Amino acid sequence: MKVLVAGGTGFIGSYLCRALADGGHEVTALSRSASDTPEGVDAAVGDVTDYDSIVDAVDGQDAVVNLVALSPLFEPKGGNVMHDRIHRGGTENLVRAAEEGGVDRFVQLSALGADPNGTTAYIRAKGEAEAIVRESDLDWTIFRPSVVFGDGGEFVSFTKRLKGMFAPGVPLYPLPGGGKTRFQPIHVEDLVPLLVAALEADEHVGETYEIGGPERLTLRQVTDLVYEAEKRGVTIVPLPMPLAKIGLSVLGAVPGFPMGPDQYRSLQFDNTTADNDIDAFGVDAAELTTLSGYLGVE
Repeated sequence: MKVLVAGGTGFIGSYLCRALADGGHEVTALSRSASDTPEGVDAAVGDVTDYDSIVDAVDGQDAVVNLVALSPLFEPKGGNVMHDRIHRGGTENLVRAAEEGGVDRFVQLSALGADPNGTTAYIRAKGEAEAIVRESDLDWTIFRPSVVFGDGGEFVSFTKRLKGMFAPGVPLYPLPGGGKTRFQPIHVEDLVPLLVAALEADEHVGETYEIGGPERLTLRQVTDLVYEAEKRGVTIVPLPMPLAKIGLSVLGAVPGFPMGPDQYRSLQFDNTTADNDIDAFGVDAAELTTLSGYLGVE
């Protein structure tokens, strides 16, 4: 199968391209600039927000996987309007190019809670992108994962950046809301085989899967694990959400500050599955990599 991976040189994309190539597929990694790709993977340059730049790369492929995304953890350069431009607009361009280029399969990496009427720009744009995929003529599959961790990912480093923003240089860690927000982190090497399976098996066409790891962890638990892995002591103190809202709103107006009001809103709801759809792929959640195991503190 000829597969184009949009965002193929990113965190998840690099793992997926290697897995597809190892499985005997003809793989092309699409990215905005030329960069190194794994052995056996071709490279294509294009920007999903520029339709004309991606048409040739998409044309003639058997399948397209859309992994292009901005992080919900940090406010993007250019403001939250970029979520709409990249997640909704980029998906719209890829779907159009796929339909016109004779592509059959389309796999969309979305996010838990994706909703056109959601509370953050990220969630709204992801929800609107899902609608575009569902309304297409393609054989589509949508994945809604919780946060993804692994070598090259940003989830672990995110906890350290939070401390640097709220309490730099002191052994105190004020967590918004006391760190009660729950996540269900999944390891990238556990997620990638599911994406491959969605491309290879017809049973996954037309399905939307909510995917999470084996544990539901609060932000406080995640923080404890990260600092324990580094053998560093830290005292966590609750930062009331109203104060966090004020702090992020004010600091979000400071050039270069990586968070803003949308990130405050995202910390107000859990990032966990209602029913983990991992079993649709014959996988036992108990066999998945835990965050503590990855960090070496089990």
